[in-house]
Amino acid sequence: MCESAPVSTESSDWEERTAAAWATIDDYAEADAGAFRALIDGLAAELPADSPVAPFERACAFDSTGHSDKAAPLYREALRLGLSGYRARRTKIQLASSLRNMGRPEEGVALLEPELTAPGDELDDAVRACLALCLSSLGRDREGLALVLGALAPHLPRYQRSMANYAKALAVSE
Repeated sequence: MCESAPVSTESSDWEERTAAAWATIDDYAEADAGAFRALIDGLAAELPADSPVAPFERACAFDSTGHSDKAAPLYREALRLGLSGYRARRTKIQLASSLRNMGRPEEGVALLEPELTAPGDELDDAVRACLALCLSSLGRDREGLALVLGALAPHLPRYQRSMANYAKALAVSE
């Protein structure tokens, strides 16, 4: 069998094949999760050895198949290797979720609190939702509810101002 040459993460073909693989995740039964992880691992193996995207993709595959404990070190490795931009923000959200699942929500809070003041993008609400779960796991439910209401308010067809004010009041009355 011939080994394929490592590809750049900018390769649109690799990105398309990876997106296509992720689009099939729900086609795998729980018992077949290993086959899905092998599919992602094969794609990750095409990347250069020092690519931060490879451990990120592997971590996502473990995380998405119920193995937070195996995902967390890979997320950390991706960040250590210099993962940046959108994927880095996703990594922080997903790592925080994994840490919470592993009984370490305080580490998740530490990862996500700085993201509240980071430049905004479509992941802002996911940051707040995951942070709210970590806070709830720490018994800080009111603070978590304030985050969730604040994230929800802009999406409501009415009552946006009221919900935003309720969120602020919950956070202040902590």
